Amino acid sequence: MPEGSFEGSLEARPPGTVGSPRCMTPVAVVTDTTSYLPRELADSEGIHQVSLYVGWQDHPQREIELDGFDAFYERLRTDPDLPTTSQPSIGDFLAVWEPLLDAGQDIVSIHLAGGISGTCESARQAHGLLAERGLGERVEMIDAETACGGLGLVLLAAAAAARTGADKDAVAARAHEARKALKIWFCVDTLEYLRRGGRIGKAQAWLGGTLKIKPILSLEYEITPVERVRTAKRAFERMVQYAQELHDDGANGWVVQHIQATEQAERLIDRCREIFNSEPVFTSEVGPVIGTYTGPGLLGVGAIPNSLLSS
Repeated sequence: MPEGSFEGSLEARPPGTVGSPRCMTPVAVVTDTTSYLPRELADSEGIHQVSLYVGWQDHPQREIELDGFDAFYERLRTDPDLPTTSQPSIGDFLAVWEPLLDAGQDIVSIHLAGGISGTCESARQAHGLLAERGLGERVEMIDAETACGGLGLVLLAAAAAARTGADKDAVAARAHEARKALKIWFCVDTLEYLRRGGRIGKAQAWLGGTLKIKPILSLEYEITPVERVRTAKRAFERMVQYAQELHDDGANGWVVQHIQATEQAERLIDRCREIFNSEPVFTSEVGPVIGTYTGPGLLGVGAIPNSLLSS
């Protein structure tokens, strides 16, 4: 399965919002690979990516270079050892930032939640080196306090502001506004991967129960429990109900993501089309860096107001 897509999906977005080609803007938007934006959408929006690393037995690979995710998830299901993940190095950040600065662009660099990754800290250290060279004021680093589809929506909102010719502070302000408006849930088959990977967060209290549950979670600064249901069918219907709540609250720029759950994702997309009367901003499969800690079977839906995605 190609990275950033799944069979039968429409990597679509509402007309007049995102996805149109753009020339170089005064401000460049940079992120890491954990939004899992479809690559053609990230490229068309001018969103630059710094890759995290993932792999087994001290053989990390750059996530952005993986050719599909199926083989990774098949091994994850059967290997008694979890793969390791690691944040980009300071040099990785500088390798992306410096050419943009040299080209005359300021930068807003937006990254996954600091509560589950050291990526933001690595970015801060790289920013410190730029500050020593008198370039620090040209880079704004933001902890998005989310990941995956939530991060993707924040990025697209920032890119929409950049497309208007907005300055760095205005682009950063749009990113913060989008994050404040963002609402996103995901359900997983089991908490075991989060427990084994040390990313269980506030859902720790749900471990050790005698009943099998289907956890529904959110991601703020760390993994945050929402509610527990007993069956996969009930978890799916609860996600549909949540989509309706998003619509009713005016958050109508929506996304669906999954991990090795194509059929369920397609069913959720169909239900969401009925609720929102629109196509998703994007759909994609979540990759190995996040998937290491959630396991296969993840299904997520989230949204922000469409107005934040408009230039």
